[in-house]
Amino acid sequence: MPCLDMPLSELKKYQGMNPKPADHDEYWEKALKEMNVVNPETEFIPADFKAAGVECYDMYFTGVNGARIHCKHIRPANIEGKIPAVLQFHGYSGSCGDWLQKVSWAATGCAIFALDVRGQAGKSEDVGGVIGNTLNGHIIRGLENDDPHKLLFRDIFLDTAELAKIVMGLDFVDEKKVFAFGGSQGGALTIACASLEPRISKAVAVFPFLCDYKRVWDMDLDKDAYAELKKYFRDFDPRHEREEEIFTKLGYIDLQFLAPRIKADLIMVTGLRDNICPPSTQFAAYNKMTCNKKSVIYPDFGHEGLPQCDDMTYDFFMNN
Repeated sequence: MPCLDMPLSELKKYQGMNPKPADHDEYWEKALKEMNVVNPETEFIPADFKAAGVECYDMYFTGVNGARIHCKHIRPANIEGKIPAVLQFHGYSGSCGDWLQKVSWAATGCAIFALDVRGQAGKSEDVGGVIGNTLNGHIIRGLENDDPHKLLFRDIFLDTAELAKIVMGLDFVDEKKVFAFGGSQGGALTIACASLEPRISKAVAVFPFLCDYKRVWDMDLDKDAYAELKKYFRDFDPRHEREEEIFTKLGYIDLQFLAPRIKADLIMVTGLRDNICPPSTQFAAYNKMTCNKKSVIYPDFGHEGLPQCDDMTYDFFMNN
């Protein structure tokens, strides 16, 4: 079976390399308390995009630290009773994508909410009122601050949980049928969402990002999506005198340590030729999950489109 990482038999046992902060659990409990007192000030603005049989909205809510967060939301027209809802998360540097990509979910009777990650290519704002791209260095933003609660991805993870909480409170949503999915950064945010909002029912995380940073470093894959790790060391710790401290602080936003909180039924999808988010980093998170879970392997694929994955996701959410 082809791979560029460990053999599959070893992947299924791998427990990760990145150090875990001693106060990790307290860190996230404090973060969730902060999120839960935020007034989300949710609003739905009818979108210019129109399609038969559905209603389309630009949805906004206020996240932690005052950032205004945007989602594209589509629901079936003339809803009767409560319906399932799907939360969709996009890849690193991107946006939630076109309206048409989401119409199919609404056409099947679901409401869909597609998040724009703050500071990336969509309409969500980064802290400070900047709408749009402030992308460079999102993983490492906040590392030089003494307070680890200043890590940007901490706020981004909380945005996913806040979105889920808002959606579960909508009068037309069945809160017991709220699902989450995405690939790469979207797979990471799927894990974050299901970890921080345990009422998520089902989740599909496709080659998740943001897991086991030390393993990425040791595999010399600090490039592409992880290039800012190398940039950080070159600029701020060129002799690696603080390496243990830095990787430990990154442990607050390492999803392998949030993964045990997940209660949802979960599928993780992995391509064994993935040299962007190496399979071992994904399994560092997967192997710590105690929920009902399944690993789906694409032996000949890397970090790319995966045939039949969308259909599998739909079937898992709606028919199982």
